[in-house]
Amino acid sequence: MLTTTTDTLDGFEITEYMGIVMGETILGANFIRDIMATVTDYIGGRSGAYEETLSRSRKAALEEMCDRARAIGADAVIGIDIDYETVGSRGAMLMVTCSGTAVKLRKT
Repeated sequence: MLTTTTDTLDGFEITEYMGIVMGETILGANFIRDIMATVTDYIGGRSGAYEETLSRSRKAALEEMCDRARAIGADAVIGIDIDYETVGSRGAMLMVTCSGTAVKLRKT
């Protein structure tokens, strides 16, 4: 599955726009609480463990979006946007969402 944040793919012609596809993942309350509890430990630095968790969540959301595009027969997803948002009571969870347009392609 080809994916891009742009609205075109070099070397391909878009032959059909198939609609919006999305993928979502949610990180639970423990993740957010742990981040807040350790912020003082990492001021001015980076937390590899938390970056890895966010990276895995982003990858899972992208994979889910691509699976949905494949299910409707798409060749690619263009115009991809990835967002992060806190949800739940007091922002206890972090939601990672991605969306894009599923398309059919023809090689030029």
